[in-house]
Amino acid sequence: MGGSTLSSNCTTNERFVDREVFLNVYDLTPFNNYSIFFGFGFFHTGIEVYGMEYGFGAHDYSISGVFEVEPRSCPGFIYRCSISLGHISMSATEFREFIETMASDYHGDTYHLISKNCNHFTDDISQRLNCRRVPGWVNRLAKFGSLFSCLLPESLEATTVKQLPEYHTYDDDDSDSASNSSSQDASESDEVDQKVLLSPTPAPEIAFIKEMPR
Repeated sequence: MGGSTLSSNCTTNERFVDREVFLNVYDLTPFNNYSIFFGFGFFHTGIEVYGMEYGFGAHDYSISGVFEVEPRSCPGFIYRCSISLGHISMSATEFREFIETMASDYHGDTYHLISKNCNHFTDDISQRLNCRRVPGWVNRLAKFGSLFSCLLPESLEATTVKQLPEYHTYDDDDSDSASNSSSQDASESDEVDQKVLLSPTPAPEIAFIKEMPR
């Protein structure tokens, strides 16, 4: 796919409808400014719906690698464009349950640059929501398999994770429920300190999704 077609699939409009699903595309490297004319590049993607963006990142633990962030602002990447993938019929609450269930399939230690990366995640999410597939050019380089590893800059081969002092999660409960959980803090503190996040710098605006057991 040529660069002109690729560019025509993107929109930088700020329009947003709650039930509309967007694929937000980011550049991982300045090399994209050249390779994009040939229809490929090194990209990170996230799914935007109901005012938040969801992505998948690597860490060393068997817990959710799915995180949420303000749309089009994922730290460490350069926002390129957004692509509308369609609309969903589920409510915000139903979608939250859906993404928490999906998180159980995407643990941080299962991330693989070739076979299970952020673009595989967004394509899987889009299909399960009965929306359009992620455009082929987004994850085209991963299809080169082992050849892709040879072409990758060293800066992309290393996992960019950052230790965080606490594990940020979505919680519908009020402050009272938080105080009721204080008794568990001591026993869980060691585990909490091990949680990590895909980010080159501490970014409290990013939070891992707490997975829902199937």
